[in-house]
Amino acid sequence: MASTGDRLRNLISENLEVDGQPIDVPQDLNISLLEAGVPSTDLVAFAKLVSQEFNVSFTAEHCTQLNSLQEVVEFIDSQ
Repeated sequence: MASTGDRLRNLISENLEVDGQPIDVPQDLNISLLEAGVPSTDLVAFAKLVSQEFNVSFTAEHCTQLNSLQEVVEFIDSQ
């Protein structure tokens, strides 16, 4: 099975864009979706996808409170 980071990268590449362009997610996942320019409405939809994909309680607030995708991975893995 793919790692949490790989699965999260796939969710991002399949579902999120900024100004019509894919988001370049670094290998170390040291990126914030907010800082990358993802609109808050897209974060709400993305949080729902994360909840469904990983079967965890994950909200848009988590997207804003966790400073990087690596922190999102750590949060998911701790559930």
